[in-house]
Amino acid sequence: MKSILLIDDDKDFTEVATHIIEYLGHIVSVAHSVEDANEWIDNNDFDHVFIDFMLPDGSGLHIYDHLSKTKTRTPKCTFITGNPKIKQAIGSIAGPSVDYLMKPIEREDIENALQKKTVKKAGSSNNKKLKADSVSKATALPKMHFGCLIGESSAMQTLYTMIERVARSSANVMVMGESGVGKELVAQAVHNASDCDGDLIATNCGGLSKELIGSELFGHEKGAFTGAIGQKKGVFERAEKGTLFLDEVTEMPIDMQPNLLRVLETRRVSRVGGTQEIPIDCRVVSATNRSIDDIAKENVLREDIYFRLAVFPIDIPPLRKRKEDIPLLVTSFLHELNAEHNESYEISDAQLKRLLDHDWPGNVRELRHTLHRAFIMGEPGGKTIELPSTFASPFSQMSTDEGNDGGQLQAGKTIEEVEKALIYATLDEVGGNKTNAAEMLGISTKTLYNRLHAYGDDA
Repeated sequence: MKSILLIDDDKDFTEVATHIIEYLGHIVSVAHSVEDANEWIDNNDFDHVFIDFMLPDGSGLHIYDHLSKTKTRTPKCTFITGNPKIKQAIGSIAGPSVDYLMKPIEREDIENALQKKTVKKAGSSNNKKLKADSVSKATALPKMHFGCLIGESSAMQTLYTMIERVARSSANVMVMGESGVGKELVAQAVHNASDCDGDLIATNCGGLSKELIGSELFGHEKGAFTGAIGQKKGVFERAEKGTLFLDEVTEMPIDMQPNLLRVLETRRVSRVGGTQEIPIDCRVVSATNRSIDDIAKENVLREDIYFRLAVFPIDIPPLRKRKEDIPLLVTSFLHELNAEHNESYEISDAQLKRLLDHDWPGNVRELRHTLHRAFIMGEPGGKTIELPSTFASPFSQMSTDEGNDGGQLQAGKTIEEVEKALIYATLDEVGGNKTNAAEMLGISTKTLYNRLHAYGDDA
């Protein structure tokens, strides 16, 4: 049985969460403000504290700071929020030793949080250390799901379930996710999990000129255009009984999309310069790094084609949302590099911690690139790779807007600066809608207006 302090100004949430915690066999106390929470902390010892990040009279980080300064034994802390940017905000002040939960929260989320070990403070610096079990080196090679995917996080388990479900059908799949998350690998996984006899054929719709894309997709007959010295099968024909992967499908010229739509609707293709319609039988897996909102707003893909391609959409989580998979990926990549170059390099706990602390805007591709570079820089005949001094990339630099830091939350900022940056980043994300921003932040609209007024923003 544990003693739990639950801090959140949403009374409906605390009532439900209290029932869950008591059902799990623990004692729970409730506070609805920073002031109430600090009073509970001053007069009691708790095993675990759940802290809402945004409270009417301050930030949950103030509570965490109070805990760190007044308790010789720091209880396990879990922050609660409706905004995924909270993790970076927490890390900039409290370090990576704290956990966080995203609303809406299920019973399993609370149960899993309570099962994690308490961090004991032997000195002020210990409070910012990553748990040792998170950076321990994995010695065994990780499991390869569907022959190509690595990861055991809950986000990846959800992805595996989706792949298994869609593999039983012939439905077209649209894979969405940031650059570098592994969209082609997910296409390969869908193909591998499917009961099909043909091959996986891939083509990049953004890498072809308007003049050549028709020939690449549908094929051409001899003499169809200058340079067509022979007949060519398009990728639809070559993917017969298999899977066709259309990468960067949203970069296809808009005036070519009606031709693609006709093929998707009729399941028949006509080669450029030909008159015969050829039946095709393949699953189409398309991919894009654009969000659904971007696709609609920027008019890069016709609506009718979207619904033909995205019968079953799959959204791949970015690496920063499944950091527990980083040690597994590192183990796999290092094994490949060692085998290729006949080396036996390892990675130290300190190096792995640095990798875990980084947010990897370039995702798995960036992680692999960094490890390859570190492998090359390792001392010949040595045992340890040499990580670069910084992971900064010209492609990951974010512009900074006056007043909101562009959403960047860096170590060294005060709690007030972190809170301000998070509020403005959330407003930017919801297009300035204060009602939606307040809901995402988990505070009332009145509290949000009060905060903005304090910043001198009365808009």
